[in-house]
Amino acid sequence: MAENLKEIADQLRRQLELDAPPVQVSYLERPPTGVAEHPGGVPSVCTFFALGAEKPFYAGLPKHEDCEIGAFVLGIPPKGDLGSRLMSTIGTMQKEGYLNPGEEAKVPHNEKAPNFVAYGPLGSLPVPPTGVLLFVSPKGAMLAAEAAGSGPDGASVPLNGRPMCAIMPILSGGVPVAASLGCVGSRIYTDLPGGQMIVGVRGDRLAKFAEKLDRIVQANRAVAAEDEARKQRAPNAHRRRSP
Repeated sequence: MAENLKEIADQLRRQLELDAPPVQVSYLERPPTGVAEHPGGVPSVCTFFALGAEKPFYAGLPKHEDCEIGAFVLGIPPKGDLGSRLMSTIGTMQKEGYLNPGEEAKVPHNEKAPNFVAYGPLGSLPVPPTGVLLFVSPKGAMLAAEAAGSGPDGASVPLNGRPMCAIMPILSGGVPVAASLGCVGSRIYTDLPGGQMIVGVRGDRLAKFAEKLDRIVQANRAVAAEDEARKQRAPNAHRRRSP
């Protein structure tokens, strides 16, 4: 399994021109064998996403509770101190005009939290992925969306905004491929550049997605060659000036 996932990871990184490895996120009932536990103390759940591009690790639910928004999205019941912090944060966001009243109830979240979550570069964990996160450019998102929509079983790719971590319950809820524009917090915590966004692929649809992506990338090359030739033949082709 791991070798096949590593091959897919290499393909995705090459064809989508990724700056960082695809990140595997796995919801688990028990800790994965031979994988180190993260000590915790991170400011957000999406920080785990970014760290997962560097090395494999797992974390139990308490390690996710420092981020009240991320904990809610993961499915941890908002009780006690966690619930108080969540309501305080939501209240502040509404006061600043960042959230509309009632908007928090529409945020995608897991109905039940997993006992543990493992993170790591795709193929580095001894367990299958629940979801795979790709930090892509708009061009990469274009290719991913075209791949998801191709073929007889093609589907549109839902686009989500804040919070970025909500992309995982969207995937675990059954959506094959989803995209997120991120949120201001996630861009700070993960150092996500302004020219990148996130595409997520459901783990059990990853192999099929990789096959479709390969076909779409080849098709784009053929169409690009035709368009380049057409552009060169046009006598008054508009050429965008470099800034």
